[in-house]
Amino acid sequence: MSKVKYYYDSETLTYRKIQHSKGKKIGVAFVSIAAVFLAAFLLLVIYLNLPQIQTPKEKELRRELNNLSLQYELLGKKMDEAELVLNNLEDRDNNIYRVYFEANPISQEERTSGFGGINRYRDLEGFDNSKMIIESSKRMDRLVKQIYVQSKSLDEIAQLASEKEDLLEAIPAIQPVQNKDLSRMASGYGMRMHPILKYRRMHNGMDFTAPTGTPIYATGNGVVKRNTANSGGYGNLIVIDHGFGYETFYAHLSKSSVKNGQKITRGEIIGYIGNTGLSAGPHLHYEVHKNGVPINPVNFYHGDLTAQEYDIMLTKSTQENQSLD
Repeated sequence: MSKVKYYYDSETLTYRKIQHSKGKKIGVAFVSIAAVFLAAFLLLVIYLNLPQIQTPKEKELRRELNNLSLQYELLGKKMDEAELVLNNLEDRDNNIYRVYFEANPISQEERTSGFGGINRYRDLEGFDNSKMIIESSKRMDRLVKQIYVQSKSLDEIAQLASEKEDLLEAIPAIQPVQNKDLSRMASGYGMRMHPILKYRRMHNGMDFTAPTGTPIYATGNGVVKRNTANSGGYGNLIVIDHGFGYETFYAHLSKSSVKNGQKITRGEIIGYIGNTGLSAGPHLHYEVHKNGVPINPVNFYHGDLTAQEYDIMLTKSTQENQSLD
């Protein structure tokens, strides 16, 4: 029940009741409600324009967002380092490894291709940090692509290295007769007078003079392709197939110590010097063929001769003397 209020009437010298009209009461109530809404509106405007005023949930989300931005920044720095390392590796791959193994370099377009056409990052659009997230995703995709291409390239280089190692072991790279066993080197590659046929003709190999029974060594890894006795002018002959298009011929042997199809390693004794076939004295006639064509053996003695020994051998091999076969 509301309290009754009075006022003092100075004319009648009495207290009278204060009478409130109904309209006035409604007006007061309306003003009060309006004041409350106005105050609430003002508080909302202030809240929305003062970002430092946040709810606990907003503060938590803001912290997560700041942490995410920091993580992406750190990721960007790590990608910078990865790109630098990968670029250095790609440079060495193209300009050292692939050059050494005679392989074509990989272009930058090949290393980064495959990202055109459809928008791969549409699902990442529409967020506050979409630009940062999309750019990081693009860089990561490029890195993954480059790493994949580089990995395949290194697999290829490893295969080429394996083949190169086999090639280096197969190439005829030593003299078939040791220097200590030689009487002399009778003749080299080129036009020579044949000692029996008595006319100048192409001498497709080199003659190494040594006593009968002197060991003959395989000049590279391979497989015995021919082991033939009395093969015409060559006499007793061994032919080794080294692969990669290389073959070596060892002629006029007194005796062979290998069989057809036998695997041979460089430096292994395969036979002994003799004087069989069209030969004017005990010696080894030695030839190197590449893809079926005889080539000068003088270019293949890098495996066991010093520079001085090679110069002496080269001088003797170029003299236009008479061959022994």
